[in-house]
Amino acid sequence: MTVYFLCLILFLVGLYGVVSKRNLIKIVIGLAIMEYSVNLFLILIGYIKGGTAPIISGLAKFKKFVDPLPQAMVLTAIVIGLATTALLLAIAVRIYRKYGTFDVKEIKKLKG
Repeated sequence: MTVYFLCLILFLVGLYGVVSKRNLIKIVIGLAIMEYSVNLFLILIGYIKGGTAPIISGLAKFKKFVDPLPQAMVLTAIVIGLATTALLLAIAVRIYRKYGTFDVKEIKKLKG
């Protein structure tokens, strides 16, 4: 149960970074932290204490198996999250080249 609570704390740290920071790079890092906490939570949902890999053979008919679906979902989410983070950082670099700052309030003032 404490592991799920730690996932929630990690998510809240990322949410704090998104809501309270004014720097675009720090906002992107906060989003990445939130994404990693959700991925960790999904992995923990599929874990069974004392479970084994879901490889079925003649000897392993009555064992507990770990659910492989959340692991596959997290692998897909990692790839999509990496692409999204790269896109957000590329947009932040383009904004920096145009306005010369990463500060969100300064960018709102310039409106060019």
